[in-house]
Amino acid sequence: MLTFLSENLATILISAALAVLVVFIILKLRKDRKKGKSACGCSGCASCPCAGMCHKQ
Repeated sequence: MLTFLSENLATILISAALAVLVVFIILKLRKDRKKGKSACGCSGCASCPCAGMCHKQ
């Protein structure tokens, strides 16, 4: 078991860092969604065909 960890330490650390990054991104998206901000970053959705799916009227 110890040899497996020592041989794959770089992969494990990189995977853990990426997992933490994904969690922070998801939390940021959820926080923005609760505030009413859109995930696409546009300022106006009047011309967007998907405006009804993103924002509640």
